[in-house]
Amino acid sequence: MRRTRRYDIRQTRRWAAADAAVSGIPRTRVAVAAVRAALWATSDKRAMLVLTMVVQQGLATAAQLGEEALRVRRDKRRTLLHVTIGDLLDGGRALGEIEVARELRRRGLPAPEKQVLRKDRRGRYFLDLYWPGLGVVVEIDGIHHTWAENVVGDALRQNSLALNGDVVLRLPLLGLRLQPGDFYDQIAAALTAAQQRLAAA
Repeated sequence: MRRTRRYDIRQTRRWAAADAAVSGIPRTRVAVAAVRAALWATSDKRAMLVLTMVVQQGLATAAQLGEEALRVRRDKRRTLLHVTIGDLLDGGRALGEIEVARELRRRGLPAPEKQVLRKDRRGRYFLDLYWPGLGVVVEIDGIHHTWAENVVGDALRQNSLALNGDVVLRLPLLGLRLQPGDFYDQIAAALTAAQQRLAAA
């Protein structure tokens, strides 16, 4: 490994001929480079951001990242890679709901209902976590919620809920990994405010 302020050259024992891109200038395939960049990142936060940005920008799919991550047998970030890529695949969505519900219980907060069916004039949809007596909704967002085809629908659903008096909080899975305390504090604040409104009514 050689580093200066201008470049950072590293060697890896994980190299295989299939790692190279098949055309263009000699380089490593994006999925391979992204996984290695995550392993070499200076913090867990940067590692997760590298993987997320690669998928978000369409440079590689989460499945491609997953294939490359499976090649990593030993590394301190191996588990982090699998958790983050699982979130990007959106397979972590249900797991995210379980984690949030568990943490809410640990904090002594009321348990939500999960996957509650709602309808509006645009059709049926499910709320990830809902406290019907308090009018509080938490939507747990995987990476696909940032894609253009989902942004408008998500906004319309959130607006519809707000117009009907519900408080809607969004919890991105990346936020659950990076700043969980801040998001849980917001959920607690929303539930406490709703309970106070009910008590005052």
